[in-house]
Amino acid sequence: MDQQTIHARDGFPLAVQVGGSPGAPEDRPALLLLPGQANSHRWWDRVRGGYEESFRTVTFDYRGTGGSRGELGDWTTGLFAADAIEVLDHLGLHSAAVFGTSMGGRVAQLLAAHHPGRISALVLGCTSPGGEHAVERKAETRRWLARGSREEQQAKLHELFYTPDWPGTPAQSTLLGDPTMSPREQVGHRRASDRHDAWDALPGIAAPTLVLHGTDDLMVPTENATLIADRIPEARLRLYPGGRHGFFEELEDQVTPEILGFLADVVPPVS
Repeated sequence: MDQQTIHARDGFPLAVQVGGSPGAPEDRPALLLLPGQANSHRWWDRVRGGYEESFRTVTFDYRGTGGSRGELGDWTTGLFAADAIEVLDHLGLHSAAVFGTSMGGRVAQLLAAHHPGRISALVLGCTSPGGEHAVERKAETRRWLARGSREEQQAKLHELFYTPDWPGTPAQSTLLGDPTMSPREQVGHRRASDRHDAWDALPGIAAPTLVLHGTDDLMVPTENATLIADRIPEARLRLYPGGRHGFFEELEDQVTPEILGFLADVVPPVS
C-alpha cells in the first residue's frame, strides 16, 4: 500500500493510503473508503483486500487520527468531506465511488450532496442522516458506553459491533477506536458526528446509492437506514438479519460481494 502525506488548504497534514492488488490493472476505478468516528484507515484492514482486485482503494486518516495530527479545530463532517475532495484532487482522481460506514457514511452523504460530479456511486453502511429526524441510540446504550475503564468500554463496544458468533477479541478488532487519539481529539470527533444533519441534502443526491445496515445495530439504530433510503432518490436498501454495527466485517462474505455487484452495475469504466 502506498502511503503519503498531503496538506489540506489550511495546512493540516493528512495521511493518505492508496491500495491495490499486485498485478491488477492500473486503470481500475477508485473506491474511497471512509471509516467510522474516532478511527483511522485501519478501520478497513480486514476487508480492504476484498475490493482491491476491482478498485484502486483510497483512504485517509481523519484529522486527529493515525498520521493526520495537528491543531484541534472546529471539526465537522462537512470539513472531513472537504478533506476527502482534497485527497481526490491530490491523487488526480476526477471521480470515485464511495463506501462510508458509521460517521464515514455521514461524511459520504455530504460528499455526494455537495460534490455530485465527483461521486460515481455511493454505498452507505450503518449510518444516520443526523439531526432531528434521525433515530438515536437508546439512553441505556449511551450510559452503558460512558461507564467503566477503557478495557470495559472496549468490551462493551465489541459487543455492539459483533455477535457472539464472531471469534475475535476486542484487542484483535480494528473497529473500536484509534488508541492513539487524545481525549480532546475524541471529543472533537464526537462533536462532528453529533452535529451532522444531512436531512435536507439527501434528496439532492444523484449518485446511484446502496444503503446497508444490520438489523441488530444498537449503535446506530436500523430505522435510520430506511430513513436514508426513502430520502435519496432511487436508493436501494439491504438489511442483514442479526448484523450489528460491524456487520460489514463480520458478514464480509455477504456484504463485499453485494457491494461489488452493485458497483459493477453502476460505476462507469475508466476512460
